[in-house]
Amino acid sequence: MHTGEQALAPGAAVLRGFALGYARTLLAEVERIAECAPFRFLTTPGGYTMSVAMTNCGLAGWVSDRTGYRYDPIDPLTGRAWPSMPESFLALAREAAARLGFEPYHPDVCLINRYEPGARLSLHQDRDEKGYVDPIVSVSLGLPAVFLFGGARRADRPERIPLGHGDVVVWGGPSRLRFHGVMPLKEGHHPLLGRKRINLTFRKAL
Repeated sequence: MHTGEQALAPGAAVLRGFALGYARTLLAEVERIAECAPFRFLTTPGGYTMSVAMTNCGLAGWVSDRTGYRYDPIDPLTGRAWPSMPESFLALAREAAARLGFEPYHPDVCLINRYEPGARLSLHQDRDEKGYVDPIVSVSLGLPAVFLFGGARRADRPERIPLGHGDVVVWGGPSRLRFHGVMPLKEGHHPLLGRKRINLTFRKAL
């Protein structure tokens, strides 16, 4: 049940409970995707191993190693193309983007992040895409998290936004390149995911 919209900035908002009706379908698709393209812990160019496990679906996947960050149409772990993006993913992403006036929306990649207690995502901008016209759509499933929504500079103090199961964050337009991150996940138990949080991040990358 959609329980309301929380504005964050021009072109950015949290859609509370927006994905609740999709949740079980989305999680079943995540399991299917992970069978073909397993979750893995990527290494940053600086040699740091990320605390968040990742996989992808769509026309390309976001990957990181000692050579840099990039989108690659081939999963380096399997040597195969990434799994295609499910229609349920596309439908939700487009519906959420349209709520903020971003339509048509044609995301071609979906980053799937798996958080366990202690996992975090440091402040960063999404700059690896070929353009910044299209918004980012981010779906939270499982354990609650605190989303950090910053400004145009890394030094800008971010706002702390609690996110629960089914919440969707959309940011685009003048907010597209804002810094953002996730605070360390707290211990807990979710009925569908146990000690985990799954985040789906939709982008137009190619």
